[in-house]
Amino acid sequence: MTDAPPGPAPARDLPSVDRLTAHPLLERWREAHPAAVRAARAVLEEERAARRAGGTVHGDEDGLAAAAAAWLRRRLEPGPHRVLNATGVVVHTNLGRAPLGAGARAAVAAASGYSDLEYDLGRGARGSRHDHVAPLLATLCGAEDALVTTNNAAAVLLMLSALCRGREVLVSRGEAVEIGGGFRIPEVMRLSGARMIDVGTTNRTRAADYAAAVTPRTAAIVRVHPSNFSVVGFTERPSTAECAAVAREHGLLLLEDAGSGALRDPARLAPGLAGEPVLDAVLAAGADLVTASGDKLCGGPQAGLVAGRAELVAKLRRHPLMRAVRPDKMVLAALGATLASHLSGTAEEAVPVERMLARDPEAIEAEARAWAWTLRADGVPADVAPGRSEAGGGSLPGTSLSTTCVTLPGPTGRLLAALRAVEPPVIARAEAGRVWLDPRTVAPEEVGDLLHAVRAAWERVHGARPGRVL
Repeated sequence: MTDAPPGPAPARDLPSVDRLTAHPLLERWREAHPAAVRAARAVLEEERAARRAGGTVHGDEDGLAAAAAAWLRRRLEPGPHRVLNATGVVVHTNLGRAPLGAGARAAVAAASGYSDLEYDLGRGARGSRHDHVAPLLATLCGAEDALVTTNNAAAVLLMLSALCRGREVLVSRGEAVEIGGGFRIPEVMRLSGARMIDVGTTNRTRAADYAAAVTPRTAAIVRVHPSNFSVVGFTERPSTAECAAVAREHGLLLLEDAGSGALRDPARLAPGLAGEPVLDAVLAAGADLVTASGDKLCGGPQAGLVAGRAELVAKLRRHPLMRAVRPDKMVLAALGATLASHLSGTAEEAVPVERMLARDPEAIEAEARAWAWTLRADGVPADVAPGRSEAGGGSLPGTSLSTTCVTLPGPTGRLLAALRAVEPPVIARAEAGRVWLDPRTVAPEEVGDLLHAVRAAWERVHGARPGRVL
């Protein structure tokens, strides 16, 4: 007969709050003593309750200290935290979408104190926050006027609330899409008070389908770019110009959600990046208003871009919902700097999304080989392999770019976890039993940190460096 394993120590044997806050794992929070005390009390109370019930939550004193450290990290270092994106997905939704360029970051820093957000320096009187970027955005879109909201969903909601509430809007069944986070365009439309009328079919919609669905209650045709999926094969979709012709014939508005926010044709950056609607082209083809995201192909912060006819933009600006979806000074500063780069013709260097999409495959291959050589010199058995990068973020679905990746042998799950646990965390991907690191999405100033992080993660999984790998 074997002895039963010992149960948890009684609750009275728990360390005191002072002893727990003095544990080495809490050393970094010595100057945040009030918070450390709260953390210690919280985990001790959890453990005390568990032991009274005959169990345990955190185990011994080291486990309690680790739990208190985790409590403090979640509250005193709340994030978002910097990570290195080695996935090859340029606009990575989970990693914050578009990384801001140096000019945009500097603009945010400059605007973070007092600013002329709603102050006209010339008149010495109250001004409008919209005046900072509206002329710039309107110029880039070839529009009469423009405004900015917190994101594109807010822009669509504002547009429909201000222009179509209580009336019908016509939407192709193939464009009633679901966007990130489970939000669906039909639900956004219903929230605006407009009634959505489906026209056509999932794979084929013609201009005549819109015309046949018009009633005296119809306010607009709404065209939604399917930016996060593609339908191929037996398909048909009328152009913006064809929809505009129907709208004009019946006295309707044509409102277009262009999604990914391309200010210029992405095809100029790399072969194969075609098919995204360009905002000025949408308006030139007859749309009355166009909306888009600021943090996708535009390469700026999260924002909703709206451009088009002046009298319609004015209605949106006066609508009560505008107050709820207006951007703050940080967004306007970052967006203004990003848009200025597009207008000045410097975006391919100043806007990271543009720079990453435009990178030369041969230059990426050379960089990948240099990374692999450096890692092998430190005992990490790195290799290189051809791969594919993606635009990501609900842009250019079904398209990819040629790249060269650094690959590492597994175990992939443990190595990916170790890469996420180092500082700064590295986000990579696994394929064919190896971990893949794509240089396309790593900025030049991040390479040193990335290589150091990869070496540290490799040692966590495989132990000390064995020496140079040939």
